[in-house]
Formats: sequence, C-alpha cells, structure tokens
Amino acid sequence: MRFSEYELGQRYETKSMTLSKRDMIDFAKIYDPQYMHLDEEKAAQGRFGSIIASGMQTMNISFKLWIEVGIYGEHVVAGTGMNNIQFMKPVFPDDELHVIAEVIALFPRRKGNGIVTVLLSTFNQKNQKVFQAELSALIDN
Repeated sequence: MRFSEYELGQRYETKSMTLSKRDMIDFAKIYDPQYMHLDEEKAAQGRFGSIIASGMQTMNISFKLWIEVGIYGEHVVAGTGMNNIQFMKPVFPDDELHVIAEVIALFPRRKGNGIVTVLLSTFNQKNQKVFQAELSALIDN
C-alpha cells in the first residue's frame, strides 16, 4: 500500500503459526541460550513449568506474520523503529500465535511518503495477549 492509502484505525489480522518445542530450542541455541528456553528439566522446576519461547523469537514471529499479510508490499522503504516492546505472557511449545495489527500513527514526510506506525498485538490460541510492540516503517507514496 502507498502511504496515502493508510488510515488511522485500520486493522489487519494475520494467519496463525504454531511454535513447536523443536523450533524454540533451535532458535534459543543460536540466539538466546538461556535455561528456560533449552533445559526442559530445569525449566520444568521453574516458574512456568516448561520451556518457553525466547521473547526475541516471539517478536520475530510477530513481525513475520505481519509482513506476510502483504500490506507494505513494494512501497516499504525501511523500518524506522520499534517502541514499547512488551512480553506479556510466556509462549509455550505448540502455542498457536496470530497477530492483530492496527495503524496507530501516520507522519507525512516530504515527497508524499511518510512513517506508518502499527501496533502489533500477538495472541495465543486462548486469545491471551503474549506480545505487543509499536512498529514504524517509511512507506513511499
């Protein structure tokens, strides 16, 4: 979509994605090697009773699901920021995640392009919000 086509309050829902235990462990081995993501025995004795996904993985999945909706299309120039990142609930093996994205700010710039900010809210299969962040991108007109 071109910058001029965005409107405040527009909402988009993504498809769902299930996160397996193997996916969590493989990601954590490379990017977040902490016990709660890798060591099933130790994690089972901890606060959550199981291994959980890395918050970074949850954020990446949220971004992936949003991008796959295809709203930015060929008009996205670059990301400009991510703010107010919140990890609200743990993501467990086999949780099914989906995202609701809402346009919350539009900042016109020169040449008709501008910054679009969307609020990404990620939910599990129980409709519990597990993640939230504001994502901004420069969009051409």
